[in-house]
Amino acid sequence: MVHIRFEGRSYDVSETQVDITESMTDAAIKQQLARYLEVSENRFKDYVCDRRPSGDLIVRPEAVYG
Repeated sequence: MVHIRFEGRSYDVSETQVDITESMTDAAIKQQLARYLEVSENRFKDYVCDRRPSGDLIVRPEAVYG
């Protein structure tokens, strides 16, 4: 499962829906998600890919504390 938090909205999709595999780099994942959401790839530049022990992937804005 891929959970995407993008510009205030949440999306839950399967890896096959967005054509993502476990071995892909963060950059390749962001590129695929930009295609899926039909937005420019650079809109994901400040996002992180958080790979969970369960196998799920969370793509979200980078958290800034302080």
